[in-house]
Amino acid sequence: MSRYRLAPSPAQEAALREHCAHARFVWNLCVEQEAEWRPGRGKMPRFTERCRQLSEARADSPWLARGSVIVQQQAVRDHDKAMAAFFARTHRRPSWRKAGRDEGFRIVAVKSGDVRRLNRRAAEVRVPKAGWIRFRQSRPVPGDVKSFRVTLDQAGRWHVAFAAIPEAIPAPGNGEVIGIDRGVVVSAALSTGETLSAPRLSHGRQARLVRLQRKLAHARKGSNRRGKVKRLIAKLKAREADARKDWCEKLSTDLARRFDVIRVEDLKIGNMIRSAHGTVEQPGKNVRQKAGLNRGIAASGWGQVVSRLEQKAPGRVEKVSPAYTSQRCSACGHVDRQSRESQARFRCTACGFACHADVNAAINIAAGHAVTARGGFGLPRPLNREPQPVLLPAARNGLESLAFRRGTMSRSDGILPVPGRPGE
Repeated sequence: MSRYRLAPSPAQEAALREHCAHARFVWNLCVEQEAEWRPGRGKMPRFTERCRQLSEARADSPWLARGSVIVQQQAVRDHDKAMAAFFARTHRRPSWRKAGRDEGFRIVAVKSGDVRRLNRRAAEVRVPKAGWIRFRQSRPVPGDVKSFRVTLDQAGRWHVAFAAIPEAIPAPGNGEVIGIDRGVVVSAALSTGETLSAPRLSHGRQARLVRLQRKLAHARKGSNRRGKVKRLIAKLKAREADARKDWCEKLSTDLARRFDVIRVEDLKIGNMIRSAHGTVEQPGKNVRQKAGLNRGIAASGWGQVVSRLEQKAPGRVEKVSPAYTSQRCSACGHVDRQSRESQARFRCTACGFACHADVNAAINIAAGHAVTARGGFGLPRPLNREPQPVLLPAARNGLESLAFRRGTMSRSDGILPVPGRPGE
Protein backbone atom coordinates (compact mmCIF):
# COMPACT_ATOMS: atom_id res chain seq x y z
CA MET A 1 0.00 0.00 0.00
CA SER A 2 0.98 3.63 -0.53
CA ARG A 3 0.37 5.51 2.71
CA TYR A 4 0.08 9.29 3.07
CA ARG A 5 -0.41 11.64 6.01
CA LEU A 6 -3.92 13.08 6.28
CA ALA A 7 -4.64 16.59 7.54
CA PRO A 8 -8.38 16.71 8.42
CA SER A 9 -10.09 19.74 9.91
CA PRO A 10 -11.73 19.43 13.37
CA ALA A 11 -15.14 18.80 11.80
CA GLN A 12 -13.71 16.26 9.38
CA GLU A 13 -11.84 14.53 12.20
CA ALA A 14 -15.10 14.13 14.11
CA ALA A 15 -16.66 12.50 11.03
CA LEU A 16 -13.69 10.18 10.63
CA ARG A 17 -13.85 9.14 14.28
CA GLU A 18 -17.53 8.31 13.86
CA HIS A 19 -16.68 6.14 10.84
CA CYS A 20 -14.07 4.33 12.96
CA ALA A 21 -16.63 3.78 15.72
CA HIS A 22 -19.16 2.36 13.26
CA ALA A 23 -16.60 0.01 11.70
CA ARG A 24 -15.41 -1.17 15.12
CA PHE A 25 -19.01 -1.69 16.32
CA VAL A 26 -19.94 -3.81 13.30
CA TRP A 27 -16.70 -5.81 13.58
CA ASN A 28 -17.37 -6.56 17.25
CA LEU A 29 -20.92 -7.66 16.40
CA CYS A 30 -19.48 -10.19 13.94
CA VAL A 31 -16.99 -11.40 16.55
CA GLU A 32 -19.79 -11.77 19.12
CA GLN A 33 -21.93 -13.67 16.62
CA GLU A 34 -19.07 -16.11 15.97
CA ALA A 35 -18.47 -16.54 19.71
CA GLU A 36 -22.14 -17.38 20.36
CA TRP A 37 -22.28 -20.11 17.74
CA ARG A 38 -22.64 -23.68 19.03
CA PRO A 39 -22.83 -27.00 17.17
CA GLY A 40 -26.37 -27.79 16.09
CA ARG A 41 -27.48 -24.16 15.67
CA GLY A 42 -27.23 -24.18 11.92
CA LYS A 43 -24.81 -22.58 9.51
CA MET A 44 -23.05 -19.37 10.49
CA PRO A 45 -24.20 -16.45 8.27
CA ARG A 46 -21.63 -15.14 5.84
CA PHE A 47 -21.13 -11.80 4.10
CA THR A 48 -24.40 -11.61 2.14
CA GLU A 49 -26.58 -12.64 5.06
CA ARG A 50 -24.76 -10.31 7.44
CA CYS A 51 -25.25 -7.40 5.06
CA ARG A 52 -29.00 -8.08 5.21
CA GLN A 53 -28.80 -8.15 9.02
CA LEU A 54 -26.84 -4.89 8.88
CA SER A 55 -29.67 -3.25 6.94
CA GLU A 56 -32.10 -4.30 9.67
CA ALA A 57 -29.76 -2.95 12.35
CA ARG A 58 -29.45 0.40 10.53
CA ALA A 59 -33.25 0.66 10.41
CA ASP A 60 -33.46 0.14 14.18
CA SER A 61 -30.48 2.31 15.21
CA PRO A 62 -30.41 6.01 14.18
CA TRP A 63 -26.77 6.27 15.28
CA LEU A 64 -25.75 3.45 12.93
CA ALA A 65 -27.96 4.77 10.12
CA ARG A 66 -26.19 8.15 10.35
CA GLY A 67 -22.95 6.58 9.14
CA SER A 68 -21.81 5.34 5.74
CA VAL A 69 -23.12 1.97 4.63
CA ILE A 70 -19.89 1.40 2.67
CA VAL A 71 -17.79 1.69 5.83
CA GLN A 72 -20.02 -0.71 7.73
CA GLN A 73 -20.27 -3.28 4.94
CA GLN A 74 -16.50 -3.30 4.51
CA ALA A 75 -16.11 -4.00 8.22
CA VAL A 76 -18.20 -7.13 7.64
CA ARG A 77 -16.04 -7.95 4.62
CA ASP A 78 -12.85 -7.53 6.66
CA HIS A 79 -14.15 -9.90 9.31
CA ASP A 80 -15.13 -12.44 6.66
CA LYS A 81 -11.59 -12.37 5.25
CA ALA A 82 -10.12 -12.63 8.75
CA MET A 83 -12.20 -15.76 9.45
CA ALA A 84 -11.07 -17.28 6.15
CA ALA A 85 -7.45 -16.67 7.14
CA PHE A 86 -8.14 -18.24 10.53
CA PHE A 87 -9.59 -21.40 8.98
CA ALA A 88 -6.60 -21.50 6.60
CA ARG A 89 -4.37 -21.51 9.73
CA THR A 90 -2.36 -18.49 8.62
CA HIS A 91 -3.70 -16.06 11.25
CA ARG A 92 -5.29 -16.11 14.67
CA ARG A 93 -9.01 -15.96 15.31
CA PRO A 94 -10.37 -12.39 15.00
CA SER A 95 -10.70 -10.72 18.39
CA TRP A 96 -12.48 -7.68 19.80
CA ARG A 97 -11.39 -4.24 18.67
CA LYS A 98 -10.82 -1.55 21.24
CA ALA A 99 -11.37 2.20 21.01
CA GLY A 100 -8.13 4.17 20.90
CA ARG A 101 -6.16 1.17 19.65
CA ASP A 102 -8.01 -0.22 16.60
CA GLU A 103 -9.13 2.84 14.68
CA GLY A 104 -9.70 2.66 10.93
CA PHE A 105 -12.08 1.89 8.09
CA ARG A 106 -12.00 1.03 4.40
CA ILE A 107 -13.63 2.69 1.39
CA VAL A 108 -14.22 0.82 -1.89
CA ALA A 109 -15.67 1.70 -5.32
CA VAL A 110 -13.35 4.71 -5.60
CA LYS A 111 -13.83 6.65 -8.84
CA SER A 112 -11.18 8.44 -10.84
CA GLY A 113 -12.31 11.86 -9.61
CA ASP A 114 -12.27 10.96 -5.91
CA VAL A 115 -8.52 11.68 -5.67
CA ARG A 116 -7.17 14.91 -7.09
CA ARG A 117 -3.94 16.87 -6.89
CA LEU A 118 -3.90 20.42 -5.55
CA ASN A 119 -0.25 21.43 -5.89
CA ARG A 120 3.23 19.96 -5.77
CA ARG A 121 2.98 18.97 -2.10
CA ALA A 122 -0.71 18.46 -1.42
CA ALA A 123 -3.66 16.50 -2.73
CA GLU A 124 -7.09 15.60 -1.43
CA VAL A 125 -9.36 12.58 -1.29
CA ARG A 126 -13.13 12.35 -1.04
CA VAL A 127 -14.37 10.44 2.04
CA PRO A 128 -18.12 9.70 2.38
CA LYS A 129 -19.87 11.87 4.98
CA ALA A 130 -16.61 13.83 5.53
CA GLY A 131 -15.98 15.57 2.20
CA TRP A 132 -12.63 16.40 0.65
CA ILE A 133 -9.70 15.87 3.02
CA ARG A 134 -6.21 17.09 2.24
CA PHE A 135 -3.16 14.83 2.52
CA ARG A 136 0.54 15.35 2.02
CA GLN A 137 1.60 14.09 -1.40
CA SER A 138 5.05 12.83 -0.47
CA ARG A 139 5.16 10.73 -3.68
CA PRO A 140 2.87 10.24 -6.69
CA VAL A 141 -0.45 8.59 -5.99
CA PRO A 142 -0.83 5.20 -7.73
CA GLY A 143 -3.06 5.23 -10.76
CA ASP A 144 -6.36 3.35 -11.07
CA VAL A 145 -7.01 3.35 -7.32
CA LYS A 146 -10.07 1.21 -6.47
CA SER A 147 -10.02 1.37 -2.64
CA PHE A 148 -8.24 3.02 0.27
CA ARG A 149 -8.08 2.67 4.03
CA VAL A 150 -8.07 5.48 6.61
CA THR A 151 -6.36 4.78 9.96
CA LEU A 152 -5.62 6.61 13.19
CA ASP A 153 -2.54 5.50 15.13
CA GLN A 154 -2.04 5.81 18.88
CA ALA A 155 0.11 8.90 18.36
CA GLY A 156 -2.94 10.74 17.01
CA ARG A 157 -1.88 10.78 13.34
CA TRP A 158 -4.32 10.15 10.50
CA HIS A 159 -3.16 8.28 7.39
CA VAL A 160 -4.73 7.22 4.11
CA ALA A 161 -3.39 4.14 2.32
CA PHE A 162 -4.30 3.47 -1.31
CA ALA A 163 -4.39 -0.21 -2.26
CA ALA A 164 -1.87 -0.75 -5.05
CA ILE A 165 0.60 -3.51 -5.88
CA PRO A 166 3.91 -1.96 -6.98
CA GLU A 167 6.05 -3.55 -9.65
CA ALA A 168 8.95 -5.73 -8.53
CA ILE A 169 12.51 -4.44 -8.79
CA PRO A 170 14.23 -6.10 -11.77
CA ALA A 171 17.34 -8.18 -11.12
CA PRO A 172 20.62 -6.51 -12.13
CA GLY A 173 21.74 -9.65 -13.99
CA ASN A 174 25.30 -9.66 -12.62
CA GLY A 175 25.03 -13.10 -11.00
CA GLU A 176 26.15 -11.85 -7.58
CA VAL A 177 24.91 -13.42 -4.33
CA ILE A 178 24.62 -11.64 -0.97
CA GLY A 179 24.23 -13.16 2.48
CA ILE A 180 22.61 -11.35 5.41
CA ASP A 181 23.19 -12.25 9.05
CA ARG A 182 20.71 -10.62 11.41
CA GLY A 183 21.60 -9.76 14.99
CA VAL A 184 20.75 -7.47 17.89
CA VAL A 185 23.93 -5.41 18.26
CA VAL A 186 24.45 -5.39 14.47
CA SER A 187 21.02 -5.47 12.87
CA ALA A 188 22.27 -6.69 9.48
CA ALA A 189 25.77 -7.89 8.57
CA LEU A 190 26.39 -8.41 4.86
CA SER A 191 28.78 -10.88 3.27
CA THR A 192 30.50 -7.94 1.57
CA GLY A 193 31.82 -6.81 4.97
CA GLU A 194 29.23 -4.13 5.70
CA THR A 195 27.66 -3.95 9.16
CA LEU A 196 24.40 -2.02 9.47
CA SER A 197 22.33 -1.08 12.51
CA ALA A 198 18.69 -0.06 12.62
CA PRO A 199 18.13 3.49 13.92
CA ARG A 200 17.13 3.86 17.54
CA LEU A 201 15.99 6.75 19.69
CA SER A 202 18.67 9.14 20.87
CA HIS A 203 19.89 8.88 24.46
CA GLY A 204 17.90 11.96 25.43
CA ARG A 205 14.67 10.58 23.97
CA GLN A 206 15.30 7.18 25.57
CA ALA A 207 15.67 8.84 28.98
CA ARG A 208 12.47 10.82 28.35
CA LEU A 209 10.66 7.61 27.41
CA VAL A 210 11.70 6.00 30.69
CA ARG A 211 10.43 9.02 32.65
CA LEU A 212 7.11 8.95 30.82
CA GLN A 213 6.70 5.23 31.45
CA ARG A 214 7.22 5.83 35.18
CA LYS A 215 4.58 8.55 35.12
CA LEU A 216 2.21 6.19 33.33
CA ALA A 217 2.69 3.54 35.99
CA HIS A 218 1.59 6.00 38.72
CA ALA A 219 -1.27 7.63 36.79
CA ARG A 220 -4.83 6.64 37.67
CA LYS A 221 -6.61 4.59 35.02
CA GLY A 222 -9.15 6.59 33.05
CA SER A 223 -7.72 9.97 34.05
CA ASN A 224 -6.88 12.74 31.59
CA ARG A 225 -3.27 12.74 32.82
CA ARG A 226 -2.90 9.07 31.94
CA GLY A 227 -4.29 9.66 28.46
CA LYS A 228 -1.88 12.54 27.87
CA VAL A 229 1.13 10.49 29.00
CA LYS A 230 0.07 7.59 26.76
CA ARG A 231 -0.05 9.89 23.74
CA LEU A 232 3.42 11.26 24.50
CA ILE A 233 4.80 7.71 24.79
CA ALA A 234 3.08 6.73 21.54
CA LYS A 235 4.68 9.68 19.73
CA LEU A 236 8.17 8.64 20.81
CA LYS A 237 7.58 5.03 19.81
CA ALA A 238 6.07 6.10 16.50
CA ARG A 239 9.17 8.18 15.79
CA GLU A 240 11.40 5.15 16.30
CA ALA A 241 9.10 2.89 14.27
CA ASP A 242 9.04 5.35 11.35
CA ALA A 243 12.84 5.57 11.32
CA ARG A 244 13.14 1.78 11.43
CA LYS A 245 10.64 1.37 8.59
CA ASP A 246 12.50 3.93 6.47
CA TRP A 247 15.76 2.07 7.14
CA CYS A 248 14.22 -1.27 6.12
CA GLU A 249 12.78 0.21 2.94
CA LYS A 250 16.10 1.74 1.85
CA LEU A 251 18.09 -1.40 2.72
CA SER A 252 15.74 -3.77 0.89
CA THR A 253 15.63 -1.55 -2.19
CA ASP A 254 19.42 -1.25 -2.30
CA LEU A 255 19.98 -5.01 -1.97
CA ALA A 256 17.32 -5.85 -4.57
CA ARG A 257 19.00 -3.53 -7.07
CA ARG A 258 22.58 -4.70 -6.44
CA PHE A 259 22.31 -8.51 -6.21
CA ASP A 260 20.61 -11.26 -8.14
CA VAL A 261 20.23 -13.70 -5.22
CA ILE A 262 19.70 -12.69 -1.59
CA ARG A 263 20.16 -15.34 1.08
CA VAL A 264 18.99 -14.98 4.67
CA GLU A 265 18.65 -17.22 7.69
CA ASP A 266 15.41 -19.14 8.05
CA LEU A 267 14.55 -17.83 11.52
CA LYS A 268 11.32 -18.48 13.42
CA ILE A 269 11.07 -14.97 14.83
CA GLY A 270 7.69 -15.55 16.48
CA ASN A 271 9.12 -18.41 18.51
CA MET A 272 12.29 -16.47 19.35
CA ILE A 273 10.47 -13.50 20.89
CA ARG A 274 7.99 -15.61 22.83
CA SER A 275 7.69 -14.57 26.46
CA ALA A 276 9.59 -16.49 29.15
CA HIS A 277 7.25 -15.71 32.06
CA GLY A 278 6.06 -19.30 32.45
CA THR A 279 3.33 -20.19 34.92
CA VAL A 280 2.82 -19.91 38.67
CA GLU A 281 3.73 -23.58 39.15
CA GLN A 282 6.71 -23.40 36.77
CA PRO A 283 7.97 -19.81 36.61
CA GLY A 284 10.36 -18.84 33.85
CA LYS A 285 14.09 -18.20 34.19
CA ASN A 286 15.94 -15.00 33.27
CA VAL A 287 12.64 -13.32 32.43
CA ARG A 288 14.02 -9.77 32.48
CA GLN A 289 16.98 -10.73 30.29
CA LYS A 290 14.69 -12.49 27.82
CA ALA A 291 12.37 -9.47 27.71
CA GLY A 292 15.33 -7.23 26.87
CA LEU A 293 16.39 -9.62 24.11
CA ASN A 294 12.86 -9.65 22.70
CA ARG A 295 12.82 -5.84 22.59
CA GLY A 296 16.19 -5.85 20.82
CA ILE A 297 14.98 -8.31 18.19
CA ALA A 298 11.82 -6.30 17.58
CA ALA A 299 13.81 -3.05 17.32
CA SER A 300 16.17 -4.55 14.71
CA GLY A 301 13.44 -5.11 12.14
CA TRP A 302 14.36 -8.71 11.31
CA GLY A 303 11.05 -9.73 9.85
CA GLN A 304 10.36 -6.41 8.15
CA VAL A 305 13.60 -6.53 6.14
CA VAL A 306 12.97 -10.05 4.85
CA SER A 307 9.28 -9.45 4.08
CA ARG A 308 10.10 -6.32 2.06
CA LEU A 309 12.87 -8.17 0.23
CA GLU A 310 10.44 -10.94 -0.73
CA GLN A 311 7.98 -8.34 -2.01
CA LYS A 312 10.50 -6.27 -3.95
CA ALA A 313 12.57 -9.21 -5.28
CA PRO A 314 10.11 -12.11 -5.60
CA GLY A 315 11.76 -15.45 -6.35
CA ARG A 316 15.25 -14.12 -5.60
CA VAL A 317 15.24 -14.49 -1.80
CA GLU A 318 16.50 -17.82 -0.47
CA LYS A 319 16.30 -18.96 3.14
CA VAL A 320 19.21 -20.97 4.55
CA SER A 321 19.18 -23.03 7.72
CA PRO A 322 20.94 -21.06 10.47
CA ALA A 323 22.54 -24.18 12.01
CA TYR A 324 26.20 -23.56 12.88
CA THR A 325 26.61 -20.61 10.50
CA SER A 326 28.14 -18.55 13.32
CA GLN A 327 30.54 -21.35 14.38
CA ARG A 328 31.82 -22.30 10.93
CA CYS A 329 34.97 -20.72 9.56
CA SER A 330 34.27 -19.18 6.17
CA ALA A 331 37.92 -19.72 5.13
CA CYS A 332 38.62 -23.38 5.92
CA GLY A 333 35.20 -24.74 6.90
CA HIS A 334 36.21 -25.83 10.41
CA VAL A 335 33.34 -25.85 12.93
CA ASP A 336 34.13 -25.02 16.55
CA ARG A 337 32.14 -23.01 19.05
CA GLN A 338 35.40 -21.77 20.58
CA SER A 339 36.21 -19.93 17.36
CA ARG A 340 33.71 -17.22 18.25
CA GLU A 341 35.67 -15.41 20.93
CA SER A 342 33.09 -12.70 21.58
CA GLN A 343 29.94 -11.13 20.18
CA ALA A 344 31.89 -9.35 17.46
CA ARG A 345 35.15 -11.30 17.03
CA PHE A 346 35.71 -14.59 15.22
CA ARG A 347 39.07 -16.37 15.12
CA CYS A 348 39.25 -19.88 13.71
CA THR A 349 40.94 -22.38 16.06
CA ALA A 350 42.17 -24.39 13.06
CA CYS A 351 43.57 -21.91 10.53
CA GLY A 352 43.66 -18.70 12.58
CA PHE A 353 41.45 -16.73 10.21
CA ALA A 354 39.97 -13.70 12.03
CA CYS A 355 37.22 -11.28 11.11
CA HIS A 356 33.95 -9.84 12.42
CA ALA A 357 31.79 -12.68 13.72
CA ASP A 358 28.60 -11.50 12.02
CA VAL A 359 30.36 -10.96 8.68
CA ASN A 360 31.80 -14.48 8.90
CA ALA A 361 28.29 -15.86 9.41
CA ALA A 362 26.99 -13.75 6.51
CA ILE A 363 29.62 -15.26 4.19
CA ASN A 364 28.51 -18.75 5.22
CA ILE A 365 24.90 -17.78 4.52
CA ALA A 366 25.85 -16.37 1.10
CA ALA A 367 27.57 -19.67 0.24
CA GLY A 368 24.45 -21.55 1.35
CA HIS A 369 26.37 -23.48 4.02
CA ALA A 370 24.35 -24.88 6.91
CA VAL A 371 26.45 -27.62 8.46
CA THR A 372 25.34 -30.39 10.76
CA ALA A 373 26.65 -31.17 14.23
CA ARG A 374 29.27 -33.51 12.74
CA GLY A 375 30.74 -30.74 10.63
CA GLY A 376 29.28 -31.82 7.28
CA PHE A 377 26.76 -30.14 5.04
CA GLY A 378 23.88 -32.47 5.90
CA LEU A 379 23.96 -34.04 2.41
CA PRO A 380 22.88 -37.66 1.88
CA ARG A 381 26.47 -38.73 1.17
CA PRO A 382 29.43 -39.23 3.50
CA LEU A 383 31.87 -36.37 3.90
CA ASN A 384 35.15 -36.98 5.67
CA ARG A 385 36.23 -33.35 5.69
CA GLU A 386 34.98 -29.91 4.86
CA PRO A 387 35.26 -29.04 1.15
CA GLN A 388 36.79 -25.82 -0.11
CA PRO A 389 34.23 -23.00 0.31
CA VAL A 390 33.25 -20.96 -2.71
CA LEU A 391 33.43 -17.26 -1.91
CA LEU A 392 32.50 -14.33 -4.05
CA PRO A 393 35.51 -12.25 -5.10
CA ALA A 394 33.79 -9.08 -3.91
CA ALA A 395 33.06 -10.63 -0.52
CA ARG A 396 36.60 -12.01 -0.14
CA ASN A 397 38.35 -8.79 -1.11
CA GLY A 398 36.01 -6.70 1.00
CA LEU A 399 36.56 -8.98 3.98
CA GLU A 400 40.36 -8.82 3.72
CA SER A 401 40.39 -5.04 3.43
CA LEU A 402 37.92 -4.76 6.31
CA ALA A 403 40.03 -7.00 8.54
CA PHE A 404 43.29 -5.17 7.79
CA ARG A 405 41.63 -1.76 8.20
CA ARG A 406 40.19 -2.70 11.61
CA GLY A 407 43.42 -4.27 12.76
CA THR A 408 41.91 -7.71 13.31
CA MET A 409 44.24 -9.37 10.76
CA SER A 410 47.89 -8.70 10.09
CA ARG A 411 50.78 -10.41 8.30
CA SER A 412 52.61 -10.80 11.60
CA ASP A 413 49.82 -13.03 12.93
CA GLY A 414 50.77 -15.66 10.39
CA ILE A 415 47.21 -15.78 9.07
CA LEU A 416 46.97 -17.08 5.55
CA PRO A 417 44.92 -15.14 3.01
CA VAL A 418 41.37 -16.26 2.44
CA PRO A 419 41.27 -18.99 -0.23
CA GLY A 420 39.00 -18.56 -3.21
CA ARG A 421 38.11 -20.49 -6.31
CA PRO A 422 40.81 -22.74 -7.78
CA GLY A 423 42.91 -20.85 -10.28
CA GLU A 424 42.20 -17.39 -8.90
